Parts: sequence; structure tokens; C-alpha cells
Amino acid sequence: MLDIRHKIGIIGLGNMGSVIASRLAEESGEYKVLAFDKDKNKTGISSLEIAKDLSSLVAAVDIILLAVKPQDIDHLLKELKNCSGSKLIISIAAGISTKYLEKVLGNARVIRAMPNIAVKIQESVTCLCKGGFATESDLDFARELFSYLGTARNIDEGLMNAATAISGSGPGYIFYFIENSNMDSIDIPEHSRHDMMRRLEKAAEALGFPVEDASFLAANTVNASLSLLKESGLKPEELRAQVTSKGGTTERGLEVLRKGGSWEEAALAATKRAEELSKRS
Repeated sequence: MLDIRHKIGIIGLGNMGSVIASRLAEESGEYKVLAFDKDKNKTGISSLEIAKDLSSLVAAVDIILLAVKPQDIDHLLKELKNCSGSKLIISIAAGISTKYLEKVLGNARVIRAMPNIAVKIQESVTCLCKGGFATESDLDFARELFSYLGTARNIDEGLMNAATAISGSGPGYIFYFIENSNMDSIDIPEHSRHDMMRRLEKAAEALGFPVEDASFLAANTVNASLSLLKESGLKPEELRAQVTSKGGTTERGLEVLRKGGSWEEAALAATKRAEELSKRS
């Protein structure tokens, strides 16, 4: 019988939510996964158990992972407000602060997570922080959870928008760099790999990350992006398009690169866009 803490409900089966749900469901010895999406066209994933509605999902689980788009979060939170109770809430909605979630849900135990596109090959670089009512044990659980999807790092929430610009949007800079360089995208020279790491590490430090965190995020983001490029068989421009949402942080950073700006300038622009999109109070 599964430990009760391993019953996870995932709300939202878009690109990120569906991959996370499928990957965790495969860890059958660790997690019982129940999923829900209001769009019935997204609920045909054979490996997943789909809840008939939101309330039945909430009643059946003890951890709820919010994987909806930021623009859809308010409607969802209103539905969850009176039924989430003491459950642990993990949100991957970009720009939505723990304080905002706590404010709407009412002193909920909240963990905020920022995975990236490499979740598709279980090499995601995920940044984590906890809200005021979550425990260290809650944070440890979230780190264990996202470790099944790649690597995870605890950071201060004040750096979460910067993390969005580095590990979240960083793959976009990497794919753009490869796309515009005369190199074999499947066999990246080692000096080019290190060059990209140095650029991303400098950008992370410029945004306020301590040296150790900057090095960790840069190395893992570059390595994961290159692994995804190799394993997916897609062209750099195709993966760049996948990570670039209209009006999002990656698009803002790429605009800077296209004008000849540095990775530091691109990351700063992406961070500012994340701040513009954030709900922090």
C-alpha cells in the first residue's frame, strides 16, 4: 500500500504538466498519480488515471501540483480555495509567488517550483522555494519529487524570477547560439559547451546568484539542453520555438540577443519580463 504522502494530483496537462504526470506515474513504486484538465482533449494519456472532475481529484490526494498557465491560475485558485484544506500545494506556474497563493488559498502550505524544458528527457533543472507555512519536510519532499525529473536546487524566492531567466529561458539562448553558429548541433565541440556555460554563469551572477548556484544552474542547464537536442532529433530552431512563448521571458531575452546584446543583457531583460508578469502580493 502506498504511503499517503505519495498520492499526487496534477492539475493541468499542457506541455509541462503532461510530461511531469507521465514521468511520475512511471515511478509506480513511489507515486500514485491522478490528473485533471478542464480540456478533455488533453486527458487521453494512456498511462494516467484521470479524475472525472476537480473536486474528486482533490478528495483523493494529499499533494496537489498546479501545472496551469499563469493566466489561468486565478480561476483555479478560486475553485481550490474551499477544498484544498491542509494539502501540500506545489505550483509550477511562472511568476506566481508563494505569498499570492497563500493569500488566495488561506495560509496554505505552498512550494514553488520552476522546472525547464529538459523535463522531457528527465534532465530538468528545477529551482525550488517554500512559502511561509510550508515545512522543511515539505521542501525536502518537493526536492525528492523533482529529482525524478532531473536535478533540483533550493533557492531564495527573491531569485525565482532570475531563475526563470537562467534555467527556464536559458535553453532558448543556447538553441539560438547553436542555430546561429557553424557547428554540428549533434556533436557540440567541448570548447563551445564550456563557452555557453561561462556565458550563462556570468549572466546568473549578474542577476544576483551566488557563485556556487550560478555555476550549478549554468552547467546543468547547458548539459540538459544539449542532451535534449541530441535525444530529440529536433533542430535547434525547433526547440527554441518550443521554449519561446509569445510575450514571455524567453522571447524578451532573445530580442536582446538578436540585436547583438550579451547573455547577461538578455537574462536581465528576461528577468524584468518575469517581474512584469509576476503576482507577488
